[in-house]
Amino acid sequence: MTWPEWLDLSSNKLSGQIPTGLLDLTFLSFFNVSYNQLVGRIPCGNQFNTSENGSYQGNEGLCGVPLSRGCDNIVSEQPPPAPSMNSHEDEGSKLEFGWKVVAIGNGLGFIFGVAMECACLRTGKQNGW
Repeated sequence: MTWPEWLDLSSNKLSGQIPTGLLDLTFLSFFNVSYNQLVGRIPCGNQFNTSENGSYQGNEGLCGVPLSRGCDNIVSEQPPPAPSMNSHEDEGSKLEFGWKVVAIGNGLGFIFGVAMECACLRTGKQNGW
């Protein structure tokens, strides 16, 4: 397996802090996370010590080296929680149905209805049950 020498994650709408686990990727010679919504202190060490200011531009919440903005006055903010896709989640409901489950249920109901109508037509009972 070959290891990538560069990692460009710019303009991907990434949010949160830069994971310190990226320090373990010592084989990277280029790292760019510009124009995202990243916050917090830029990790120090390995390839992060060689990255230029432009690799982090467009992330107003980032601070630390190589940026001219220090972290002394900036409180590390956590990104807001993702909006809930299930409106019943706040009400304590544990049931969660996606559109696929509903579509399968509707499809099976339709097939059952058509099969029952065919059975009624074959037997001559037009009134159903």
